[in-house]
Amino acid sequence: MLTKELLSDYIDAGAARIKADMAVIGGTLINVNTGEYYKADVAVYKGKIVAVESDISDYIDEHTQKIDATGTYLAPGLIDCHIHVECSKMSMTRFAQAVVPHGTTSIVSGLDEYISVIGVDGLEAIFKEVDASPMKVFWALPYKTPYTIPVSTIAYNVTAKDHAKYHQDPRCYGIWELVREAVQTKDPDTMEALVLARKYHRPIFGCSPLATGKALNEYLMSGVRVDHESYDHQEFLEKARKGMHTIIRESAVTKFLKENVRAITEGAPGIARHTSFCSDDVNARGILKEGHIDHMVHLAIAAGIEPMTAIQMATINAAEAYEIDDRVGSIAPGKDADILLVDQPGTFRVQTVISKGILVTEKGENKFEYTVPRRDDSLLHTVQHAPLTADDFAYHVDMDEGKAVVETINSIGPFMRRRRDVELDVRGGIVRASAEKDVALVSVIERYGINGNMSKGFISGWSFKKGAIATTAAPDDNNLVVAGANYDDMALAANTLIEQGGGQVVVIDGKIVSFLPLPIAGIASDLTPEELAQKENELDEAAKAIGSRLPDPIFYLSFLPITAIPDLAITDGGNVDYTKLSYFDPILELKDR
Repeated sequence: MLTKELLSDYIDAGAARIKADMAVIGGTLINVNTGEYYKADVAVYKGKIVAVESDISDYIDEHTQKIDATGTYLAPGLIDCHIHVECSKMSMTRFAQAVVPHGTTSIVSGLDEYISVIGVDGLEAIFKEVDASPMKVFWALPYKTPYTIPVSTIAYNVTAKDHAKYHQDPRCYGIWELVREAVQTKDPDTMEALVLARKYHRPIFGCSPLATGKALNEYLMSGVRVDHESYDHQEFLEKARKGMHTIIRESAVTKFLKENVRAITEGAPGIARHTSFCSDDVNARGILKEGHIDHMVHLAIAAGIEPMTAIQMATINAAEAYEIDDRVGSIAPGKDADILLVDQPGTFRVQTVISKGILVTEKGENKFEYTVPRRDDSLLHTVQHAPLTADDFAYHVDMDEGKAVVETINSIGPFMRRRRDVELDVRGGIVRASAEKDVALVSVIERYGINGNMSKGFISGWSFKKGAIATTAAPDDNNLVVAGANYDDMALAANTLIEQGGGQVVVIDGKIVSFLPLPIAGIASDLTPEELAQKENELDEAAKAIGSRLPDPIFYLSFLPITAIPDLAITDGGNVDYTKLSYFDPILELKDR
């Protein structure tokens, strides 16, 4: 925390009256403010850059730690503009361990998945963990929780009262992920939160997939500043033309960069100065295989973006978009000492990472001890539900024998679900799933011990032949989601997660084939990134053994309760039609044989 005394020291350090505790010498500066490359050394004092000069000898004494940057380029630390860290299933410590070596030193997050389980006040433990890591989190309070329309069940609901309280908190940097539907419906709590944001000059961060024309204009009148989700380059271009800071998203299952960047390379090059990157919904195996925001820099350059421009998109653009450029985004006096040593701009291979003024990685070798904290009981044992039976998952109807025409949730991509009507058999008063017709069963179970809600429906596009999969990590409400072709296996999958306090599991023929424990709020793990990646691979292989041809069945499963994804979803409250913002009955018609 900045005090008058510390500020006085910083001022003296800027004048070289106090000597630097670190000096980066001999490198070529990538000046993202001016678009220049030139030789410069950097002096650091207590985590802040105090000088960027051709000669910093006045700032150095025998106690100064010297970092030799000869033959390298100096880039600012990279910024992930929108990330639900919890969706990676990594704890904050382990996420930092995964991404900081790739140059990501700052992220913007709402920590909303944690809030759904432990409340806003419960974030204090998470903030302490972040403070002990080499990664900064710029936190924004969710406009509301849950995001689902109609409202699903979570342990804690964010309201306007929270905004009145936390917008005066120095940890709060804005309003997180305002969805278009909340603006469209003029939700009272949301409206009050937006008014408070204007009062306290807090930026509003948005999410408006497929918003164009009047719908986009309506949305922009809320005061939203940035948007991280455009499905194609024309949508991206329109948002940019209307003054939004546009964010390109590239993650484990959402590969939007190649398409979105066309707005720059084929549309208006000026968009690049107001565009940045995010990895929303990235996972451990993806980071270990490809990298993080550095990977997006590589992809952008490969797509025709100039190296300097791509680096600006990963640094200063992001900082300006989220109004955090007083601290991060460039290498300049007064900014946080987040400095990368890279081989050259065009290839951008991160060699050495300095974050928070600490040498974290040197020439690819880790220099930081990542230590997970002792977990408080409030973060554990968050899954509360009585054991379930196979019959609990059967879809009963008022007909003994016949046919049922059902509306299935047909997954045709990670963020696109369309209606598909299928005729299924009714036997013994139960609507039967059909592997031949590519219809499986799905259920969402309220797992906080609040009301015992349990919804049921049908899914297509999964190609399930047998077994079941389940997860308690499922934004935006993180209830227990189960899908499968067999009632007994679905019950075993659900009961395993209830007994174990959360996780992800694959069950085949009455046997647990793969299980990933997620003890932290039922959504995260303290496994190392390498250990978690191995478990992710095991889960994926097991899920595909039941017949699924989706690229990541567990990830797709976790997304099913998100009602902001067109067109259909399912929450603990029931099956949801995004276009109508209301529940629908999946049984369209019952017919005699």
